[in-house]
Amino acid sequence: MPTVVRAEVLPLRVEQDVVLARQLVRRLTQETGFRLVDQTKLVTAASELSRNTVVYGLGGEMRAEVLEDGARTGVRLVFSDQGPGIPDIDQALTDGWTSGSGLGMGLGGSRRLVNEFDIASAPGAGTRVTVVRWR
Repeated sequence: MPTVVRAEVLPLRVEQDVVLARQLVRRLTQETGFRLVDQTKLVTAASELSRNTVVYGLGGEMRAEVLEDGARTGVRLVFSDQGPGIPDIDQALTDGWTSGSGLGMGLGGSRRLVNEFDIASAPGAGTRVTVVRWR
């Protein structure tokens, strides 16, 4: 079971908050010694998921945690909102499917960029996406 050694919470309300989320994740991955390619993967996933939180979830928050699990160090990001929820998670994870004007790569693409991915959502109950990238 990983130990949380540091945590920060960032509100996600407007488009500018997506930039702040990217910056926070970049800083945490740099401080924990991630290679550049792994930094970029997690920053990209954070960008997609924070944008989804703002646009589709009607705002929420990102909790960023630095984890230690034995010799491993990781960063866990939890995106949560109280928006309309996702009626069909399997469909939402399908590449090319979009409920809006996007390219339909957000959830599925983000899942491929991380080591661990979990999503919980239901219509009217909001959405919670948790991702972890290990160094």
